[in-house]
Amino acid sequence: MIRINDDTPIEQLQDIKIGDLVTDTFSKTGLVESIEITDDGLYRIYEFHLVTGRVILTKR
Repeated sequence: MIRINDDTPIEQLQDIKIGDLVTDTFSKTGLVESIEITDDGLYRIYEFHLVTGRVILTKR
C-alpha cells in the first residue's frame, strides 16, 4: 500500500500506476482507477481517482 500525503516524494508519486493500492492515511483507501496530473504553473497537481469514487489530491 502506498501512502499519499504532503511528504510523499515526487518520484514515488510518479511511480504510482493504475491498479495500485493507495491511502491518504485518513479515510480514503482503494485501488487507483485513473490518474490526472496537471501543472498550473506554480504547482504540479496529482489527482488519484479510486475505484470507490473518492479522489486523493496532492500539490507539489
